[in-house]
Amino acid sequence: MSEYIIIGAGLAGIVLAERISTILDRKVLIIEKRDHIGGNCFDYYNNEGILVHKYGPHIFHTESKEVWNYLSNFTKWNEYQHKVLGYIDGKKVPIPFNLNTLKELLPKKSTVIKDKLIEKFGFNIKVPILDLRETKEKDLKFLANFVYEKVFFNYTKKQWGMKPEGLDPSVTARVPVYISKDNRYFQDKYQGMPKKDYTAIFEKMLRNENIKIMLNTSFKDVISIDFEKNKIYFQDHEFKGKLIFTGKIDEFFNYKFGELPYRSLKFDFETLNKEYFQEVGTVNYPNDHDFTRITEFKHLTRQKHPKTTIVKEYPQVHDRNVQGKDIPYYPIPKKENEELYAKYKEEAGKWDNIIFVGRLAEYKYYNMDIVVSRALNIFKEQIANE
Repeated sequence: MSEYIIIGAGLAGIVLAERISTILDRKVLIIEKRDHIGGNCFDYYNNEGILVHKYGPHIFHTESKEVWNYLSNFTKWNEYQHKVLGYIDGKKVPIPFNLNTLKELLPKKSTVIKDKLIEKFGFNIKVPILDLRETKEKDLKFLANFVYEKVFFNYTKKQWGMKPEGLDPSVTARVPVYISKDNRYFQDKYQGMPKKDYTAIFEKMLRNENIKIMLNTSFKDVISIDFEKNKIYFQDHEFKGKLIFTGKIDEFFNYKFGELPYRSLKFDFETLNKEYFQEVGTVNYPNDHDFTRITEFKHLTRQKHPKTTIVKEYPQVHDRNVQGKDIPYYPIPKKENEELYAKYKEEAGKWDNIIFVGRLAEYKYYNMDIVVSRALNIFKEQIANE
């Protein structure tokens, strides 16, 4: 019998399975309710032979040399610097809003505003839009209100279903005014896309005889929990190993304190009989249409193909009981949600033989590299020396 059971074959689960099986030479069982590994990072070749990301674009970037080197054991990389344009006032301009965007949209005021931005904040600085709105200086106040209205407000309402002020500052800080002429969306030291695909990385990580995988299996179909006696049963036999849970923490505890809210997404894929559809990998539409952005995968993957596939993203409310809305993508960082999560975290702390890790289990808006980092650290701190 496996000494470790991992619920979820996403990034966190895969990294921990790889470490446990490789470093400790222990047996691991992964239980995954979907019909594939990789979680939301899963990619595949569609009917036209074009590589697409099933759950929206995933671009790898990190400041962590450890994370980069770890994943580089399983893939070579194509250098890729992600660029995003925003369709604003009939023009496609760089996003995040930077000095080039300023010149495009406000040519008459750009020099004066640029000088005042640099004088107040410095050069090569990212200023959260809500911080910029607090400035008293007339021209900077004008810029703050302009960016808030044209770039930020409607996009945030579509993405999160609420006004920016209702969200935790960590979310709003992701869309700053960047006092720079650098048009890249990310400035991390390490950036790239897998030379082959993400799924090939995950397959290589899991290619170990110590690892078994059960796909198309809800964990509740094979695992039962005795919450009174703090016991775990796998297929009616008591499991005395370590359980690693990467799913929704509220689901694990049967929603005893209520549901943690999430945002979900609907994707509209379209293959076009042309080589390219748009200028860059992603174009945001903050003020037009119901979708938030269009991604064209060939820009990301560098695949050569006479046709191209694009995807439009439509944010929506998550509902676990409605097919098409039942995939939780983004925890919603708000004070009341954090307070609810804290109750579940306290419950989780009562279990010595269960580890909760990942975006859903920790109710955190993690990027890919942070999930990998969390998994590596948990292995070193809580598993490796057992």
